[in-house]
Amino acid sequence: MNDQFVIGVDYGTDSVRSVIIDATNGAEIAASVFAYPRWRDGLYCIPHENQFRQHPLDYVEGLQATIKDCLHKAGPTVAKNVKAISVDTTGSSPVAVDKHGTPLALLPEFEQNPNAMFVLWKDHTATGEAAEINAHAEKFDINYLQYVGGIYSSEWFWAKLLHILRADEQMRQHAYSFVEHCDWVPFLLTGGTDVHQMKRGVCSAGHKALWAAEYGGLPPNDFFSTLDPLLNGFTSRLFIETFTADKPAGIISAEWAERLGLPATVVIGVGAFDAHMGAVGGQIEPYHLSKVMGTSTCDMLVAPLNEVEGKLIKGICGQVPGSVIPGMMGMEAGQSAFGDTYAWFRNILSWPLNNLLKQSAVIDAATASLLQKEISDKIIGALTTAAAQLPLQVNDELAVDWLNGRRTPDANQLLKAVVAGLSLGTDAPRIFKTLVEATCFGAKAIVDRFNSEGVPVKGLIGLGGVARKSPYIMQVMADVMDMPIRIHRSEQTCAVGAAMFAATAAGIYTRVEDAMAAIGQGFDAEYTPNKANVALYAARYAKYKALGETVS
Repeated sequence: MNDQFVIGVDYGTDSVRSVIIDATNGAEIAASVFAYPRWRDGLYCIPHENQFRQHPLDYVEGLQATIKDCLHKAGPTVAKNVKAISVDTTGSSPVAVDKHGTPLALLPEFEQNPNAMFVLWKDHTATGEAAEINAHAEKFDINYLQYVGGIYSSEWFWAKLLHILRADEQMRQHAYSFVEHCDWVPFLLTGGTDVHQMKRGVCSAGHKALWAAEYGGLPPNDFFSTLDPLLNGFTSRLFIETFTADKPAGIISAEWAERLGLPATVVIGVGAFDAHMGAVGGQIEPYHLSKVMGTSTCDMLVAPLNEVEGKLIKGICGQVPGSVIPGMMGMEAGQSAFGDTYAWFRNILSWPLNNLLKQSAVIDAATASLLQKEISDKIIGALTTAAAQLPLQVNDELAVDWLNGRRTPDANQLLKAVVAGLSLGTDAPRIFKTLVEATCFGAKAIVDRFNSEGVPVKGLIGLGGVARKSPYIMQVMADVMDMPIRIHRSEQTCAVGAAMFAATAAGIYTRVEDAMAAIGQGFDAEYTPNKANVALYAARYAKYKALGETVS
């Protein structure tokens, strides 16, 4: 098994990162990150309308840039021994495509049309359509929402498709099919030209598109055509069969092998969502909630199929066999805003910096720009230090964390956040403290739901930027949960998870569990509950739930 390398590609909200991993021991050979330039400039997004779109060129350019950069850093010996590439993406982040599987925004006539672009996971323009799907599902003898927690979300596939078809006549005329980002990138790399030949992952299909083996695939055409005639016949342009991420999607095309400088034999794995592959990269264990904590959270739990047979978990983001680890039930939950909550507060505080500093008559524009960046970069760290020093009291300021709606439990993207108990003594660190507590209370609500539905959460695993960079937030999490939380060593668990799946798709390992054992980097921190705080947070959590009921 000497000289066998794999590439994991992780598409996040703001950037794409690629890593080259030694498949024999998990050593990271090279890594590269590419920030999406169009997204960075705020193009095609209208935040106050909850519209968040990403241009496919950001994805294509980032794919090429990061892999080529990694190969340049690693050298020619590594490049010629790359065996496979696998990809994870945010989700549900679908796009309208033509019969060839080409996103419409890559065609000249639609290159500036946001409706022809990827509809990012956090886009909530389809809240109305989601509500209609939920009401419509009650008319059928078969509950087609039973495997997605009983509630369909505006963040997901069908709501987004129906919304862009209704909103845009050009989409109605030219959108032949609808494709998840995680399915399109492998199709691109393998040179696909027929959307019907695209291998769709069970991860995206089961959690977001209502695919289930129990009713033969997608719900029948009449479920959708009676919802809206615009959807009549659409299932015939989608898919029936799905694949787990340990399977190959194909071999790299000659064009992409040349563009990247890779052998023509490189295997391309079936794609999946970032949190699902991230859970594998973070060495998930049965009944341990794997929390990928970034702009939002995605919480993954796996259990042996025979142990959860017949259980339907209400209010989560789906339960799909094989969506995380083939042969196990994969269950997904999460919060629509986590790191985004802290970023929102930073942006609130930064308003004078962003809007007044450059108008200063005291300092020049260049100095103003440098000062703006310096202070903005320090705000979260300074707030964290100050918040950690504050005393804890049951009747402190209190927040509900639904700044981007509520993902789970019980999806409702129309819900709004609230901060209560403010006084003239409330300052920025106190507000930051209550926002941190609120995000941790939201996380506890998810654990409570799993436990109450008969799926015990026996441990917590923290993954991602927030988990690794904020001891304060992780300690609050442990105290609120009254459970230890282990922090995975890897800086790039999602990309490393993709690399594990690549190694399995290439046949280097028979099972993804074997790849996890060989490539996994283990844990380097653990936060245990501070018993002095547990009872106080339990009292505040009860207040959080009561406040949430008041404003929902």
